[in-house]
Amino acid sequence: MSFDHLSLISPLHDALREEGYKSPTPIQMEAIPEVLKQKDLLACAQTGTGKTAAFSLPLLQLLDQHKSKRKGIRSLILTPTRELAIQIGESISAYGKYLSLKHTVIFGGVSQLHQTNALRQGVDILVATPGRLLDLIQQGFIKLHQIEIFVLDEADRMLDMGFIHDVKKIIAKLPQKKQTLLFSATMPPEIQKLAQNLLHQPSIVAVTPPSSTVEKISQYLYFTNKSDKVKLLDHLLDEEDIGQALVFSRTKHGADRVVRVLDKKGHKAKAIHGNKSQNARQNALKDFKDGKIKVLVATDIAARGIDIDELELVINFDLPEIPETYVHRIGRTGRAGLSGKAISFCDGEQHKLLKDIEKLIGLRIEVVHDHPYPFEAQKAEESPSREKRKQPTRNKRYR
Repeated sequence: MSFDHLSLISPLHDALREEGYKSPTPIQMEAIPEVLKQKDLLACAQTGTGKTAAFSLPLLQLLDQHKSKRKGIRSLILTPTRELAIQIGESISAYGKYLSLKHTVIFGGVSQLHQTNALRQGVDILVATPGRLLDLIQQGFIKLHQIEIFVLDEADRMLDMGFIHDVKKIIAKLPQKKQTLLFSATMPPEIQKLAQNLLHQPSIVAVTPPSSTVEKISQYLYFTNKSDKVKLLDHLLDEEDIGQALVFSRTKHGADRVVRVLDKKGHKAKAIHGNKSQNARQNALKDFKDGKIKVLVATDIAARGIDIDELELVINFDLPEIPETYVHRIGRTGRAGLSGKAISFCDGEQHKLLKDIEKLIGLRIEVVHDHPYPFEAQKAEESPSREKRKQPTRNKRYR
C-alpha cells in the first residue's frame, strides 16, 4: 500500500515525497484513517514503528481542513522528554511545510524566552514536555481551553519517569470536547485506567503485541564480570566490524566513565544523560547522527526519543531493572522494518534481571561464549537448561 490510499491531502503527499516516504508503516496504515474520522484513538506501538507520522499527518490535515477564526492553541502534543519533543517538532515542520499552520516546541532545561516569544506570536500546534508546560500555564503564557486535538505520546514512559500526576493536572485543564490520541509502547494497568477515563469510544490499534521485541532484531548475550564490561566493549569495538553503537548505561556516572575509557582507547564517544546541558546533549546526538563519533552512551531517560535511521547496533552495557525498558532500548535499532542487532552484557548480579527480560519477551537470548572476558562463575550460576553454544562463524562480524 502507498500513502495515496490514506486520503491525505496533496500538500502532505508532496511533503512525504520530498522526505522520501513511499509506503506507510503498519501503525500509519491503521491509525491515520481512524484519526481522520475524528475518533479517539488508543494505539499500542513500539518505538521505531513510525508512530510520530501516524498522529502528526492526520492532525495536520484536520487542523488545515477545519480552520478556526479564533486565535489560540488548537492542538497539544504532550511527550516525556525534550529530545522526543524536538524530534516531533522536526517531523511536523517537514510534513506541514506546505500548510499555513504554526507550531512551536517547549521543554525545560533552557531559557523560556525564545519559547514565550513564539507563543506570543501565536501557534496552532504546541509540542511540550509536562514540567515546562505547567510552568508556563502558571505564568499565564499558555491557555488550553481551545484545544481540539490532544496527543499523549509515550504514555508508559510518562509513568516510568514519574510524570503521570503532571499529566493528570494538564488533562484537567483541557476542554471536555476534543479528540484524544493516546500512544504507548506498553499498556501497564495504570495506563489502561488512564485511557478508560480519557478516551471516548476509541478506536484501538495494536500493530505488535505489548512488550514484544521487534522480530528482525538479532539478540546476543555475553556473560562477563562487572569489572570486565568496559574491556569487553572495547574488544567488540576493536575486533568486530561494527559501525556505530548506541550503548545503554544504568547510571549517569557510569555513562561518563565508559566514555572516558573509550576515549583513552581511541574510540570516539560521547555521553548523554540528565546532568548534561541541553546544548551538550543535542551536539552529542548530532555528532552521532553525522557519523563524527562511533559510540553514543546514554541513560534510558536521555535516550528516549533518539531516532536514528539505519542504526545497526544497540549494546546493553547494563541490563535494565525494568524488563519493558529492554524492549524500548533494543527498539532503537531495527526501525521501520530494517534489521538490527542488540548485544547485552550480564554480570553475576544481573541474572534475575535477565530471567525477567526473557520471560517478558518469551525467548532465550542466544549466548556468545567465545570471547576473552567470560564470567568466572558462569558454569555454576548459568541455568542448566540454557544450551551452551559456540558463537557461529557468521556472527563473528555483526553484519
